[in-house]
Amino acid sequence: MKIVIDTNVVASAVFFGGRPRELLEKLLLGEVTAFVSREIVEEYRETMLRLQEKYPARPVTVPLTQIVTACRLIEPTTAVHVCRDPDDDKFINCAVDSKSLYIVSGDHDLLAVGKFQDVEVVTVADFFTRILQRKQE
Repeated sequence: MKIVIDTNVVASAVFFGGRPRELLEKLLLGEVTAFVSREIVEEYRETMLRLQEKYPARPVTVPLTQIVTACRLIEPTTAVHVCRDPDDDKFINCAVDSKSLYIVSGDHDLLAVGKFQDVEVVTVADFFTRILQRKQE
């Protein structure tokens, strides 16, 4: 299953665990295929550095290099402008060009898009309860 993972999900997984961490584990095990662009990787990196400064006592449970290595890097050619926050359009562009079915996010601006072309923006909880559960049935 092809997906794009928003930065807030990656950060939550690395620093706080829970369902976002389970999603990363599925990525690392090859149970889902996640796509990134250079722009997304850069946002992951900047966010992780900022969170490491903010939470120095919290261990990084999965190194960013391991996450990015598990993803497939593409260079999107699509340039849509559909998000309330234009900075989030990079996730839509990546999802469209990678032919991903889902963007997994906790970002309200991205979630407000709902669906664009064949890409649905879902929360981590929805991804597990609706999509993965349905796939296993």
